[in-house]
Amino acid sequence: MSVGVIFIIFAICLLIAVPISISLGIVAVLPGLFDPSFTASGSFVIRSMLGGIDSFPLLAVPMFVLAGIIMAHGHISKKLFDIFAYFLGNLTAGIPCAVVVTCLFYGAISGSAPATVAAVGSMTIPFLLELGYEKKFSIAIVAVAGGLGVIIPPSIPFIMFAMASGESVSNLFIAGIVPGLLIGFLLMAYCVYYCKRHGEDKEKINTKVQELHEAGFMKVFKDGFLALLSPVIILGCIYSGIASPTEAAVISVFYALIISLFVYKTLKWKDIWHIFVEAVHTYAPILFILAAAVAFSRVLTLMQVPQTISAWILSHFTNKVVLLLVINAFLLVVGMVMDTTPAILILSPILVPIVTQVGMNPIHFGVMMVVNLAIGFVTPPIGVNLFVASSLTEVPVMDIARKAMPMICIFLIALLLITFVPQISLCLLGG
Repeated sequence: MSVGVIFIIFAICLLIAVPISISLGIVAVLPGLFDPSFTASGSFVIRSMLGGIDSFPLLAVPMFVLAGIIMAHGHISKKLFDIFAYFLGNLTAGIPCAVVVTCLFYGAISGSAPATVAAVGSMTIPFLLELGYEKKFSIAIVAVAGGLGVIIPPSIPFIMFAMASGESVSNLFIAGIVPGLLIGFLLMAYCVYYCKRHGEDKEKINTKVQELHEAGFMKVFKDGFLALLSPVIILGCIYSGIASPTEAAVISVFYALIISLFVYKTLKWKDIWHIFVEAVHTYAPILFILAAAVAFSRVLTLMQVPQTISAWILSHFTNKVVLLLVINAFLLVVGMVMDTTPAILILSPILVPIVTQVGMNPIHFGVMMVVNLAIGFVTPPIGVNLFVASSLTEVPVMDIARKAMPMICIFLIALLLITFVPQISLCLLGG
């Protein structure tokens, strides 16, 4: 069976809304069914699926998912937002900028873009509307800024890329810091431009900010300090060598439980079971997608697809700039129609050899790839962040997408800078 037929069948499965894990499983077993002499039989696919998820680094993913859910139920996002609103509230676009910074920090806690949108959006969108900000703008800024959750470490897609490419998770985490901050800064610059052009209700804003100031800096800081400390502890453990990313993920779970149960007291013991069930419901589909994607990528490797595609691309695109632009365009389209996990696991073995041949650092490429797929979180038809934001507000997905277009353009500008200025990603690694 030819590779083209396999990908056509895969596309048809996606178009008729077959779940992606099942679609990947189907196309993984097809070559072995049509050609009994092919190495990848049905039993090989099953072994690959089980072997693919039997990974110590991969254990970090459910742990970060669980920590994010605990902190969402513990209302950590509100405590973070209050701190940033205290300092930024009186500035032009101060409150929308506080939302972006909250997404940055919460992304560093949850490692997930949809989780960041759900946790931050459920609290900040009603607050923005109360202060007189336009509804679609309020929703769009949360949906787009939530994409920072997969760029700012710890990041679940970075763990997936490390698994697929063999690169260091810790190095990928470090490489994601400056690009995430750059995108956050550009989004805040857009918020300032938007608010200067459309105006703000300063009277309402000043009243709310005054309430925070009346509470006093020490109270606001005391309430939010432990929430701010969470990403510092997680990343500090990794970068100091105290713990591996997987061990740091477990630490983040216990830290989230301790501060939510005993310090903030926003959780009760009876809530724990429901949180665990929610975490399982969240991670189980990811696990099945992951297993099927690993099996499919191994089948593609046996069919020598990475080598074939690599040779074709390198023979047709000899200029490095053009090649990177083509890869970016391809990844943007993939991000629109495919979930992050299978996209990374399937495409990394194909694309990493190509970019390394033109002199690109695999760590730098990992950041570029994740930023591309992060844009996919806010671009239809898949656009998970858009659907999460829509479910919170009942505003149609396409209305949010249209309002988000200028911010998506900001994301694209950042992507080009990250692609062609390697130092943005590698500066903290000495590159």
